[in-house]
Amino acid sequence: MELTLLGTGAPLGLPRPDCPCAVCAHSRGPRVRAATALLVDGALLLDLTPGAALAAARSGHSLVGVRQVLLTHPHDGPAVEVPAGLPSAGRVPDGRELTLISGHRVRAVPMDSPGTGYEVTSADGETLLYLPPGGSPAGLTDDHRAPYDMVVADVTGRPDALARLRATGAVGPATDVIAVHLDHDVPTGTELDRRLAAAGARAVPDGTTLYVGEYHEVPDVPRRTLVTGGARSGKSVEAERRLETFPEVLYVATGGTREGDPEWAERVGLHRERRPGSWRTAETCDLVPLLEEDGPALLVDCLSLWLTDAMDRVGAWDDERWADGGQAALRERTAELVAAVRATRRTVVAVTNEVGSGVVPATAAGRRFRDELGRLNAAFADECEEVLLVVAGQALVLRG
Repeated sequence: MELTLLGTGAPLGLPRPDCPCAVCAHSRGPRVRAATALLVDGALLLDLTPGAALAAARSGHSLVGVRQVLLTHPHDGPAVEVPAGLPSAGRVPDGRELTLISGHRVRAVPMDSPGTGYEVTSADGETLLYLPPGGSPAGLTDDHRAPYDMVVADVTGRPDALARLRATGAVGPATDVIAVHLDHDVPTGTELDRRLAAAGARAVPDGTTLYVGEYHEVPDVPRRTLVTGGARSGKSVEAERRLETFPEVLYVATGGTREGDPEWAERVGLHRERRPGSWRTAETCDLVPLLEEDGPALLVDCLSLWLTDAMDRVGAWDDERWADGGQAALRERTAELVAAVRATRRTVVAVTNEVGSGVVPATAAGRRFRDELGRLNAAFADECEEVLLVVAGQALVLRG
């Protein structure tokens, strides 16, 4: 099944008309994206957008052979001029199936928001799922017959849709996930590619022709990632973003609760509000057993608080206890953690702090914590496929 993406942008396109934002300013040349529209085997057009005939011609195709035009959502942009000879556009009622003269079978998939998704099956059995902007399938069950060969969806706007598709088996390890409906709320260029790769997805330029069912190397999602940065740098947001397309996540909060500390309670509340409702939370510093057992992806936030707890347990804040076995005990605990990270089979994203780039702590205990955290970060990073440094909300790839 041949699929040509006549456009890959949001309904208003990218850049948006008269928008002064930085993403729109950088969306020039090959980064320009028209509203998303798909041409399937030259016979089926999914979404009719302005300039569709011109876009098809630029990609070496024609709309002359189109026998069916289906819409996934109301068109709110500029007026659409229907090319001569093109069938009138319509939408299929949820759950209904059409069989086209070309041999394609098209089933309307109900959404959890206004719009219609379409499952397209070719005469040879290749399967494609196309979802509207801001849409996620509704009423999914755990007995999906087989993963789709390709999913074309709003990955950046609705990452939870991809998580739900993975949870039901509709998206498998070999499914080619293509991000469309791309808007100015996500950076473009290499940053977009990096974020999509972390979700096991990719973006392609307008006019790209793909072949559904043809082998394509799916982006390799790193199994172990360390995200480091300064206070309020955005490192926790980056870590959470990396797992938002996973069907299950266990959020490991190493800070616990602090009675009588309203500022801490506020920070914990903000983290909880950001996390998807399907994520589970465990408040513990006992990380080794979690790493040793099988289970869903782990998000550990953060290693700095884990180290604080570990230093409490061995009395590392006291100079005498530190010299009298405390240092050796702490190094043993950190070595156990690093060994567990090396051996784990789970997907792990861990957050930590960079504390050695500022003012030298005034106390010996403060300097000890700084030094031990630096050692822990370096040892943990050595066991990770990807390491990120977050500065002012921008993620810099140190490894991976």
